[in-house]
Amino acid sequence: MNEALLRSLTPSVLGILVRRGADFAAAEDAVQDALVEALRVWPADPPRDPKGWLVTVAWRRFLDQARSDTARRRREELVDEEPAPGPTPAVDDTLQLYFLCAHPSLTPSSAVALTLRAVGGLTTRQIAQAYLVPEATMAQRISRAKRTVSGVGVSPARATSRAGARFDQPGDVATVLRVLYLVFNEGYSGDVDLATEAIRLTRQLAAVIDHPEVAGLLALMLLHHARRATRTAPDGSLVPLAEQDRGRWDTESIAEGVEILQAALARDRLGEFQAQAAIAALHADAPTAEETDWVQIVEWYDELARLTDSPVVRLNRAVAVGEADGPRAGLAALAALDGSSPSPSRKGSAVPRHAAVAAYLHERDGDLTTAARLYAEAAQQAPNLAERDYLTRQAARLNTDRSR
Repeated sequence: MNEALLRSLTPSVLGILVRRGADFAAAEDAVQDALVEALRVWPADPPRDPKGWLVTVAWRRFLDQARSDTARRRREELVDEEPAPGPTPAVDDTLQLYFLCAHPSLTPSSAVALTLRAVGGLTTRQIAQAYLVPEATMAQRISRAKRTVSGVGVSPARATSRAGARFDQPGDVATVLRVLYLVFNEGYSGDVDLATEAIRLTRQLAAVIDHPEVAGLLALMLLHHARRATRTAPDGSLVPLAEQDRGRWDTESIAEGVEILQAALARDRLGEFQAQAAIAALHADAPTAEETDWVQIVEWYDELARLTDSPVVRLNRAVAVGEADGPRAGLAALAALDGSSPSPSRKGSAVPRHAAVAAYLHERDGDLTTAARLYAEAAQQAPNLAERDYLTRQAARLNTDRSR
């Protein structure tokens, strides 16, 4: 059974049903029913036209549900609308579905879940396992998202602000890309590799929309994913970029990412993801950590800060400045981010990983006491166990060195 084929056909089948007049929630349910039926029937009796088979079964399932839920007049209209058997029109509705799933009425977590379900073709169970939440919780999240984009359950008072939640007010390109980037950053959990899934969906998006930021995001994903095998040791502990075995990096992914990035940059429409990809490309291009072009990386961070005005970008820029111009310069850049004079502690900073960056720069500057304290503080704020363990070991290492 070719599950990859089923998943690749899901968005186009869903798009056909919606274009025929089915609301999104009912159409998505019907497509899922058709996929289950395909898993049951196809191994013994594979169809000659898989997409046409799915469309026919899904449309019939939708009609069956419509007959029980709607008035007689509407039922008759839907039955009359059923097309005659024959080849399915080669219309790609994938792009429309991407934008629908990134509708501004949805929360980021709901947009990600709906994208994985409607465009990615994953089951609710797979998505729940990937996000480490109960299947029932994920099912409720997806159901709420489908009701939102279908305009179902919207009170009259809110109908004006959320009118046309189906297709006339879809999310813009930037929103779609952020949803895909959220999927990519989830990495791997359960039986679904979300990083690989995000790359697949971004490739699919790049095939239907010509936009330099789509290319920039795809390049960024490929360049980061190329280092995936070296990011953790066999025991699961984190391996910093400078200590990774560059001989194990995926050179094919790096070459593809760089080629895609260069084509995007040549269009002279710089965006956030292109700038991030350029930084990743400079890291990938360095034969050793010592040969990294930190000066150029700082320049790209300057561009990125101009585009986003993000404190996280400025935090990463402080690290790059520390590598390019020395730790004192990095600490000065960190102080500029804080809006204060250089301080050995920034306890409670709202910027993620602020304490970890400060610890690293203080260690490079020779202030091991402050660095050890900040590493311990950063460990308490770490977002995951692997990062917490790494920072705890860094603090312990410096405390041991100081006691000798």
